[in-house]
Amino acid sequence: MQIDPSLQWLLAITLVVYLVAMYAIGWYAQRQVHDAEDFLVAGRKLPLSLAWMTLLATWFGAGTMLTAADEVRSDGLSAAALDPFGAGFCLLIAGLFVAGPMWRMKLLTVPDFFRRKFGSKAELLSSLILVPSYFGWIAAQFTALAEVLNLFFGIPFGWGLVIVAIIGTGYTLMGGMWSVTLTDAVQISLVLSGLLVLGVVVLWELGNGNAWAGLTRVQQESDPEMLTIIPTESFATLIGWIGVFAIGALGNLPGQDLMQRVFAAKSERTAKWACLIAGVMYLLFGAIPLLLALAGNLLFPEDMNTKILPALAHAFLHPVVAVIFLLALLSAILSTIDSAILSPASVLAQNVFPRIGKIDTLTSNRVAVLLVAICSLVLAFFGESAYALLEEAYLLTMVGLFVPMMIGLYSKPASGRAANISMLVGTGIWAIHFVMNWETFLPTVGWLETLQLPLSLMATACAALAYFCLQWPWRIEWTRDSEPEA
Repeated sequence: MQIDPSLQWLLAITLVVYLVAMYAIGWYAQRQVHDAEDFLVAGRKLPLSLAWMTLLATWFGAGTMLTAADEVRSDGLSAAALDPFGAGFCLLIAGLFVAGPMWRMKLLTVPDFFRRKFGSKAELLSSLILVPSYFGWIAAQFTALAEVLNLFFGIPFGWGLVIVAIIGTGYTLMGGMWSVTLTDAVQISLVLSGLLVLGVVVLWELGNGNAWAGLTRVQQESDPEMLTIIPTESFATLIGWIGVFAIGALGNLPGQDLMQRVFAAKSERTAKWACLIAGVMYLLFGAIPLLLALAGNLLFPEDMNTKILPALAHAFLHPVVAVIFLLALLSAILSTIDSAILSPASVLAQNVFPRIGKIDTLTSNRVAVLLVAICSLVLAFFGESAYALLEEAYLLTMVGLFVPMMIGLYSKPASGRAANISMLVGTGIWAIHFVMNWETFLPTVGWLETLQLPLSLMATACAALAYFCLQWPWRIEWTRDSEPEA
């Protein structure tokens, strides 16, 4: 795709102004930070307006704007099982069942929950599972934004990764959760506005001056298989789709990025409604890139190697409007990067560093931010596809943490042993399959090879079985809502 030099200069100048503004917001946010609680959960003061916007901005990044759109363009709507369908439903589930009891516990991190419910060993084990699970997700954002910089400015991919890492890490270091939240609010506003404009313009072009006609063309002229959301042609494809959907819908629930925003809300009601509003908005606006991907197949049937959203913006938007949209695209990815870096860094500073003699201070939190950014950057250089990195990140928290978290949330466990073994079983099964490069559960075992059972569902089921087998000799007291324990 050839880029007009004048458009390059306009985009470059706009990008510099934008980054200066983001750093100014970060500097302002830094003045609100006086202790670790301010840095990690914004002093638990976020109103509903900021809470749902930062939740939406956290996940509405490269996965939705670039990766999912390109996957749908190639394989149809069924390829959106993970993102946005799974991620959107995760926010709804969190609002209905998780946000309330978690907020009442007044925690800073997810491993704090495991310590309170299951003991110190569970805290450490959950931290060791949670922190690495973010590296792939962050690396996916680095990769996607570096590709955009290469596309529009010709910046070599490796240098692009370094530039993106420095920019995203910089203002996260300044103000922590306050910085992330305030920049998220600006960024997600740009993202949603840009998507709406591009969606209307592309459908207008496709329908020869009638957006509704363009939408009708997408429906009528697309291959019917491309419009199938849930594939049902065989058991293997259906169960495979359910497995991927479950990774997005359930694997994110124990995520520090989600729970950190729940903890930061100013009230329980705010935490619940923030998740619900963000979930609805995620599904609604997440559908626009998918629609544009299908429209792109009709407009550019022979060019399948270019990122479809930037290509559509370049082709159909006025240069000034195209720059605004590309700025929105960069905003979407940057808003995910800062949130994703802060989340595992919080766990390191709060739950890991104190075990090696490091006090939980603002300094240790900022050191942790740098460490997470460096590890993610190294992983990004390995060059695995963004979608694969994204899926692996979600899968690890699902198989390792989902079962004990949900049981601990609605019960009073008698022992932490069952939770620890459950985490080890789920993570161990995942690790074996990862090393062996097996995409389905035990694919070399006779009838299991034929069924092609999803690893996500089977590893989680094994983790649940391990928990209940070990918990059975003791009494489990189930509760409607979990209250903080002494």
